[in-house]
Amino acid sequence: MEHTKDKPVIGIIGGIASGKSAVAAAFGRLGAAVVDADALAREALDTQTIREAIVARFGPRVLGDAGQIDRRALAEIVFADAAELAVLNRIVHPFVLGRAEALIARHQRDPAVKAVVLDMPLLVEVGWADRCDRIVFVRCDRAARMERARRGRSMDERTVEIRENFQISLDTKAALADNTIDNNSDFSALVRQVEFIFSEMT
Repeated sequence: MEHTKDKPVIGIIGGIASGKSAVAAAFGRLGAAVVDADALAREALDTQTIREAIVARFGPRVLGDAGQIDRRALAEIVFADAAELAVLNRIVHPFVLGRAEALIARHQRDPAVKAVVLDMPLLVEVGWADRCDRIVFVRCDRAARMERARRGRSMDERTVEIRENFQISLDTKAALADNTIDNNSDFSALVRQVEFIFSEMT
């Protein structure tokens, strides 16, 4: 795969609650800069023009008491209808991807940064697989993912299933990967795998 610049761009993919952010953070501790797409999406929802566009499309039912976008209410709408999700993505994704590109460029110029990690749940779906020099798939058993989703995100199994139905299958994502990290053991095992991959690249 063609390199973007002198520093590799690493894309992290996997299922919901598979541990993608933990893997990204482990790369970060080794000297990589992490671009967190979820944080950028939250920033987008707090941006006035985007908030207004969302309310204009989905109505005041998506607003919380303080006038902010209620992410849970919005998710209930868009994950019930693919067309509604596509509309939301058209509103939010240009901001997120534009900010991500700017951050990549900034990190590429930073001599302290050894690599750039994209922690982007829909990385493949938005066409950014080719933006990466290395794709890392985080493999995690379904039962463990469901437990993590319940504990960490208050998401039940049905909610996870609905959201994953809007994503490319895990088998397809796994086939796209250059490396696979098994996240069915303890954190130290995950870190060792990240360290091995990073040592190959930098």
